[in-house]
Amino acid sequence: MSGAGAPQLNTDGSDLRVVIVAASWHEQIMNGLIDGAARALEEAKVSSVDLVRVPGSFELPVAALHAAASADAVIALGTVIRGGTPHFEYVCQAATQGLTDVTLRTGIPIGFGLLTCDTEQQALDRAGLAGSIEDKGAEAAEAAVATANVTRRLQEEAESSGRPIGRSAPRAGGVGFRIAGVD
Repeated sequence: MSGAGAPQLNTDGSDLRVVIVAASWHEQIMNGLIDGAARALEEAKVSSVDLVRVPGSFELPVAALHAAASADAVIALGTVIRGGTPHFEYVCQAATQGLTDVTLRTGIPIGFGLLTCDTEQQALDRAGLAGSIEDKGAEAAEAAVATANVTRRLQEEAESSGRPIGRSAPRAGGVGFRIAGVD
């Protein structure tokens, strides 16, 4: 969302509960991402914000799944820096697919703040620190709040028309999700 062509978003989060799920690797970068997300949430007037830390980016999806059970939006923040083995690809793919699965299973928006960089400098440039050219933590928070507003509006419109979509009551063994038009 950064740079030319970035959209203007509805980031009024005054009635939202948001959970930030953040990895712990690369402390300086993570602190910048978390600070950026927190700043954006404060600007959006989100009054209920929780921060949950997990060991690494691979663990983001499972924590996001649990966070989604009590949140209107989740922000997933992490940093993976390419090394000399295929580990980078495995972690990036698992975290990205896992977060996608969580948002589709729960209907809860997840702001995607996972930096997947070739070098530490690339991550520092995107972490929202002094001298950074981008603030991906803030961008992930803004996207999560804006998408929560959109999904809430769509849910209200569907319910008023008698055709509710989205989350249903949780089923035994997992989070419930009902697809419109499917009984």
